[in-house]
Order: sequence, then C-alpha cells, then structure tokens
Amino acid sequence: MPDLQTLTWRHLEAAQQAPNGRSAERVVHDGELRQTVIALAGGQELGEHNAPHAATLQVLHGLVRVTSSSGDDDVTLPTGSLHQITHERHGVTAVEDSVFLLTTVTGIDEPAEEREARTS
Repeated sequence: MPDLQTLTWRHLEAAQQAPNGRSAERVVHDGELRQTVIALAGGQELGEHNAPHAATLQVLHGLVRVTSSSGDDDVTLPTGSLHQITHERHGVTAVEDSVFLLTTVTGIDEPAEEREARTS
C-alpha cells in the first residue's frame, strides 16, 4: 500500500508547481472502490460536479471547502477531517494549499428513480 504521508507531500509540491494548481493520483482501484489523492494549491477548485454513488473526503493537509448545489451542506474542513459527500452536485475549493483522499464507490446498480434523483 502507498504511504499517504509521502503522497501528500509529493502531490502538494506538484500542485504548487503545476499551471492548473492541481495534482492527483489514484492509489486504490478495486472493482467499484477507488481512492485518489488530490492536491490543490490554495485558491484552486474542483468545479461543481455530480456525486458518485458513495464518497468520502478525508483532509490529509490544509483546509478545504466543500460546497453543494443547494448550499445547504456547505462545510469547511481542516486537516484530519473526514466528510461524507452528499448525493447532490458539489465542488471543492482549497482555502489554502491542501491535499485530500477521495474515496468513491461507483458502478453499483441502483433503481432508476434513485439514479435520476441523484443526477438531476
């Protein structure tokens, strides 16, 4: 298994040097389970996007803000926080240089009504 501390510092440095202020690496891919280390330089964001079937975000370093399309579930998360991503569209902004571990579960069969409600 990869060392998260090493990945944190490597990707933080890469994000600080990248023109888009980002660096990412998928570290686990097992069927529907995926874990990705994502680094964002301060002020950079992942624009609003659809949520996977299930997801968590664990802040490894820094301070991030997770926003939801409704605005009801907006939250600012410091280092060490673990947050369950809601099933609505959301975005992530690095308040300061930040690295987080995104864990997602995708591709699970779900009733069409639930899938439609989640993506609309």
